[in-house]
Formats: sequence, C-alpha cells, structure tokens
Amino acid sequence: MTLAQPVYADPAALLQRLIRFDTSNPPGNEGPALLFIAELLGEAGLESTILAKQEDRPNLITRLPGRGEAPPLLLYGHVDVVPAVDQNWTHPPFSGKLIDGQVWGRGAVDMKGGLAMMISALLRVAAEGPEPAGDIVLAVLADEEAAGTMGAQFLVEEHPQHFAGIRHALGEVGGYTFHLAGRRFYPIQVTEKALCWMKATFHGPGGHGSRPFSGGAMAKLGQFLTILDRQALPVHITPPVQKMVQGLTASLPEEIAALLEKLLDPQQADEALREMVDLAPNLALLRALVRNTVSPTVVRGGSKVNVIPSIVTLELDGRLLPGYTEVDMLAELGELVGDLADIEILRHETGTSEADMSWFEPLGDILRELDPGAEPIPFMLAGVTDGRFFRRLGIQTYGFTPLKLPPQFPFGKMAHAADERVPVEALTFGAEAVYQALIRYR
Repeated sequence: MTLAQPVYADPAALLQRLIRFDTSNPPGNEGPALLFIAELLGEAGLESTILAKQEDRPNLITRLPGRGEAPPLLLYGHVDVVPAVDQNWTHPPFSGKLIDGQVWGRGAVDMKGGLAMMISALLRVAAEGPEPAGDIVLAVLADEEAAGTMGAQFLVEEHPQHFAGIRHALGEVGGYTFHLAGRRFYPIQVTEKALCWMKATFHGPGGHGSRPFSGGAMAKLGQFLTILDRQALPVHITPPVQKMVQGLTASLPEEIAALLEKLLDPQQADEALREMVDLAPNLALLRALVRNTVSPTVVRGGSKVNVIPSIVTLELDGRLLPGYTEVDMLAELGELVGDLADIEILRHETGTSEADMSWFEPLGDILRELDPGAEPIPFMLAGVTDGRFFRRLGIQTYGFTPLKLPPQFPFGKMAHAADERVPVEALTFGAEAVYQALIRYR
C-alpha cells in the first residue's frame, strides 16, 4: 500500500488514505486502518506491536530508537472517528476528496489529520534523521471517541511497560491558529477538564393522561431544565486560565485586554464575558473554562401517551475544572436546583493536577519560527482526550497538532460536524512543526 511518494513529503495524501477507512465509533472497526499504518511503518524499518482488549479494536505501538541522551517521547493519536450519519455533507464523508486545496472527510480535523502529521514526521526522522536524542514512541489508538476503554485506558492499565520513562507527549487539540483582533495566537493545550457524568431522577404521582395535575415528575424536569438554561455554576479562576489570559492580554488592544483582566475577578467574570464576546465572538470558548459545567443530554420517561409518568430521568454531562471533584459538582449543582431531583454520579474521573510547563516554550519557539509574529499561549481544553489516561503514568501531554489557518477558516466548527475538512498547506505546516519537535526534544 505504498503511497506515490514518501509519506513525509505528502501528509495530505496520507490523510486521504486514512479518511477512506470508515472507523466510525461505534462500532470502531479500527483494524484495517491500523494494519495499513503498520505496513507503512514496516516499510521504513519500524516494527509495530499490536495490542487489543477486544480483537477487532486493536491499538498500535512502534518505537524509533534514539541516542539514549534524553527520555523517550510519546506521540499518540486516535484513528476512530464519530459517525457521519444524519448530516448533510457536500462530499461523501469517507471519500477523502482533495478539493480547492483542502482534504474533505470525517476525521480531517478530529483527528486523522493530526495523526497524519505525526506519522509523516516520524517517518521523516527515520528516513532523513537526525537521530533523535531519545526514543520516539508512537501509539495509534482505538476508541477515543467513546470512552477510551479499548484504547488508551487499556494500554495504560494493562501494558504500561511500553511507556516507561516517558515524561512528555504530543497529543491532540492545540497548536492551531486562533485569530483575535488582528493577531495570530496558537493555543497549546497543557491541561483539560475532567468527566463528571450524572443522572437526575424526578419523582411525582402518576396517573391517567386525561386528568392532568401540577407538580409531577415532568413539571420538575421542566423547572430543572429552566434553571440550568438561565443560571450557571460559580466562577473559579484556575492557574491554566490565568496563564492563558496573561498570554492573550500581552498582545491585544487595550479594550479587550482590560476585559480579560476583569475576567480574572470571579465577581466581574460574567459581565466581562458578555462584553468581550460582543467585541470578539471567538472568545466565547472562555465561558466553559471559568466554571464547572453541566449540560443536559438524555431524557427518559413515560411509556404511553395516555399515562403520566411517575419517574423521569435526565442524564447530565458534567465537566470539572482542575482541582475540583464530584463532591464539588454535587454541592454546586444542589445549590442551584435544590431538591427537585435525586442526583447520582454515573462516572467521574480524577481531574488534572498542575501542568508541567517545561516543554511549552520550546514548542512555542517552533511555532514562532514557522510563523513569525505568532503568539503561542497555554490552553485548557473544555473536553477530554486520551491524555487523561497517560497522565496516570506521570506523562504530561501537550496538545500539539499545529495548523496554520487563514482567518476565515471555520476551524472551531469542523470537529464532529458535516463538511469536516482541512487545508493541505495547514497539514504541511503541522507536519514540519511536529518534525521540529521530534528532532529538538531533549
């Protein structure tokens, strides 16, 4: 399955091939894509280890030996994607078409594009050198778009020896151009929020649908949803957000900088957010970074149209800031909604600790060199990645799948959406940035 030219010379062509493997999760079916990657690596003399919790959901690990003068460095990315059903695509989502200088298809952004950069950079080091200071370990993972159970969680819990001695990793979500007030910022993810999924159960009298009454389970659900729609949990300013705001304010016009400084005061944060989003709409991402959040997602209740249910349940996607726990979430949510429902935790994960920033500046220097005038800033992700599993092994992930994007490119709306695509020039930029990171790591 050799490509027309060396992979590292054309990451866009590699991305096209990866997109054509339908790895929609569920069910995943990552095997054929993993075998394709293993064959490419094998042609470069790199032997791959295939590990699977479930036979049809494999993961791949390969290692490029270094000089032994630095700890190993981990690159990791997932090959599964979210489904593309019930979306109106301009081009078939698994065709990998190259149109108007952009590669189209599911996974172009999340995250087969980033994976193509990593593989390209690794193969370039293997072919051209220089020999890296330490081993480079590449992990291609299954199941990130579900819960990571078949992928990163399985490897960390059952095969941690493959990651011995690793301190730093490059993963997804970070290094892309963030245009703001005429400046080009490059957020590099250094930490992320943690999962806290919950279920609220509403109780009330049941009865015949022809005899309505007030105060039932459905009414309580409505009150609960109205509260969540109109009110938010308390503001908390964490160190990652402080560092991000400081990075932004140093280069922004005074009006926006002043609002960002105001954001750091919990008493003024919501007012500052409203004002700054009017000035710069793409700063709306900060809303989820200054508080624990709760989003209602799944409602279950009722069995017949003529029966008033006595029990209704609502599933909630909660996300915790670093340093906060499920106990904090229940307390804050309880303050908001009172005794309308019985709330239980379905799943929660330990939040991240203080980020290791020791490799942030070297990565930032690479972006400044490749895009003069760029401003790298530390960033906290409102969602989660496989990095939360590797952190259990003491590995600090930096979200670094760089893309140099034009101002009009709707990157923030690409992941999981119809017409997901990425510019070829951005992929070339990213592959070069990752290559520079591999050969400079010490």
